[in-house]
Amino acid sequence: MSDELVPADQSHMRASDADRERIAQVLHKATAEGRLDIHELDERLAAVYAAKTYGELVPITADLVMSGLPHTPAVPQYQPAMSDRIGGEPGSAVSVAFWSGINRKGHWVVPRMHNAVAVMGGIEIDLTHASFAEAEVTISCFAFWGGVEIRVPDDINVKVDGFGFMGAFEDRAPGRRHIPGAPTVRITGLAIMGGVEVKGPKRKKSQILRELLD
Repeated sequence: MSDELVPADQSHMRASDADRERIAQVLHKATAEGRLDIHELDERLAAVYAAKTYGELVPITADLVMSGLPHTPAVPQYQPAMSDRIGGEPGSAVSVAFWSGINRKGHWVVPRMHNAVAVMGGIEIDLTHASFAEAEVTISCFAFWGGVEIRVPDDINVKVDGFGFMGAFEDRAPGRRHIPGAPTVRITGLAIMGGVEVKGPKRKKSQILRELLD
């Protein structure tokens, strides 16, 4: 790999987890072929997972490209973010429902970190028409004898890794494909004798029928 694979005007762009994994695979292949020893592999992997931009990833495999490894760039060309979904003045960082209910929907800008706290109450968060202050944001949920429902559209990336204790933290929209350049929303947190539920977009009956027939 050379700097030509990542133009100067894109080298400062943020790298994704998928980008780092591609570089790690190249390093493992090089080690298996005897091009790197274990010590070098450990050093370079540490640099890969510490890298934040494409420019920081480029030097890690610069001396391996001409050694018989695949010529496909390990770091893909940066794909511009969706301008209509990323950016804007961040909205509220907190949604709190205590013996009450809160509904966030329509157009609003999700901040880098949004905390949803439902105590004997309910929170509905709809991201269908939302924008995102940054390319990666986190919604941290806490439900105690209450519930948090989050509806996610098809054109964003979603990671769900919360935990339920005498409650449920459910992802009801699994199997999503990764969309390069799209916003990424991580949904995490804890449900105690309550529930957190992540749902896909609302669909009309005609849309559901078409999907079943495809």
